[in-house]
Amino acid sequence: MADANANLKTPTDLNRNATKSVAEALNSSLADCFALYLKTKNFHWHVSGPHFRDYHLLLDDQSAQILGVTDAIAERVRKTGNTTLRSIGDIARHQTIADNDKPFVDPAAMLAELRDDNLKLVESFRVVKDAADEAKDNATSGIVDEWTDQAEERAWFLFEASRKA
Repeated sequence: MADANANLKTPTDLNRNATKSVAEALNSSLADCFALYLKTKNFHWHVSGPHFRDYHLLLDDQSAQILGVTDAIAERVRKTGNTTLRSIGDIARHQTIADNDKPFVDPAAMLAELRDDNLKLVESFRVVKDAADEAKDNATSGIVDEWTDQAEERAWFLFEASRKA
């Protein structure tokens, strides 16, 4: 079977072997973003209780932000001459953030789970950062800082929203 990346011939001055490790880290983060997006949207649809409106709007905002990052991640993979995820099955094979298929989740448990998942995404972005720095991929190294900051902010908001008065 031929290497799919050999046919891309995307112009880049980056070393092909180095960008492959960056692409693998990016694809793992991308899968986690999709898993986190769907979980956040699921909780947005199913949240209930006295803080319904606040949580519903918070989770809608956060899911939109997460989805917005997915295109930037995939395009970064392609700019380096590599291929990215192609299907739900491909996402499932790469994701490290667990799905939540429970028919009911308490709102406090939702916020805690999403907080922890966003922090797990931060860890994933740090792996991307390390791979990018090692590959001398300055563009990926720089842009992943913004994604990390966004995930940290989401975790902080979820933490603060779940605090007892």
